[in-house]
Amino acid sequence: MTSYATRRSQLTTYFDRTAVDAWARLTSDAPVSKIRATVRAGRDAMRANLLSWLPEDLTGRRVLDAGCGTGALSLEAARRGAAVVAIDVSPTLVGLARERLAEHPEAARIDFRVGDMLDPWLGRFDHVVAMDSLIHYATPDIVRALAELALRTDGSVVFTVAPRTPLLTLMHWTGRAFPRADRAPAIVPVAEATLRRRVAAEPVLSGFGLARTHRVNSGFYLSQAFELARTPAAGTAAR
Repeated sequence: MTSYATRRSQLTTYFDRTAVDAWARLTSDAPVSKIRATVRAGRDAMRANLLSWLPEDLTGRRVLDAGCGTGALSLEAARRGAAVVAIDVSPTLVGLARERLAEHPEAARIDFRVGDMLDPWLGRFDHVVAMDSLIHYATPDIVRALAELALRTDGSVVFTVAPRTPLLTLMHWTGRAFPRADRAPAIVPVAEATLRRRVAAEPVLSGFGLARTHRVNSGFYLSQAFELARTPAAGTAAR
């Protein structure tokens, strides 16, 4: 997964150096511009949607927050009783998450890590959440990442992609034509039909299927969620 590793390195540089202050403000209650306010609202809506796809009671369950950022989703999962492994490529964002959540007693159930969400040493999980952590990758890398995560997941993997729309595709190609040092690594638009076809063709994912999907469109935030769930027959075989 050379392209995955290359992009992960770019993301580390961006979130740990270039955009730390911007992301710290965006993920807080601090005043932001109207444009960033739409992104904040969109992220809040998507987080709520992904959490609604997880059991209300996560007591005794192990959850991976893959690309945890400043830890908002990790905290909500911990409040439901989950033991959460929260991992991100950015040491700075993980440090900020620890700082922000220190006053919450539920944070005792969160194990913050810096590193790769695909690291097999993280162990097995009941559920994996990858909110906006795969949107910078091309479809083949997304499917390979899902396969790696599925190998260690007994329940579901819920994740988001950037849906392929005419406007988003134009923005993607414009960004590639006019790169800037301080611009975020490009968001890669994904066609739903292509994603479904590749998931169905991936042998490792034969015991899983794409179930629910939901799109959030909030101003400058556009993201589509999918639930990759283990099929009942596969779950019986795994046990």
